[in-house]
Amino acid sequence: MSFLEKLFGSNEREVNRLRPMVATINTFDATLTSLSDEALQGKTAEFKKRLAKGATLDDILPEAYAVVREVAKRVIGERHYDVQML
Repeated sequence: MSFLEKLFGSNEREVNRLRPMVATINTFDATLTSLSDEALQGKTAEFKKRLAKGATLDDILPEAYAVVREVAKRVIGERHYDVQML
């Protein structure tokens, strides 16, 4: 165990707490990959409508992260790693 780990502890608990969210984000991959660029762009308006109807940010967060990941893959040709979704 390094000095910093002794001083601050590891992030293992926090990472384990967030793993289910990453799994949820990953469930949107197939759906979002099949969308056109226009449909993917329309997700922003859809999120705004859902929020206006009472959804919370926590409700839309996994799908919003998945949209960001898909857009990055299309625009810059690189996909975020799971650990970057934390």
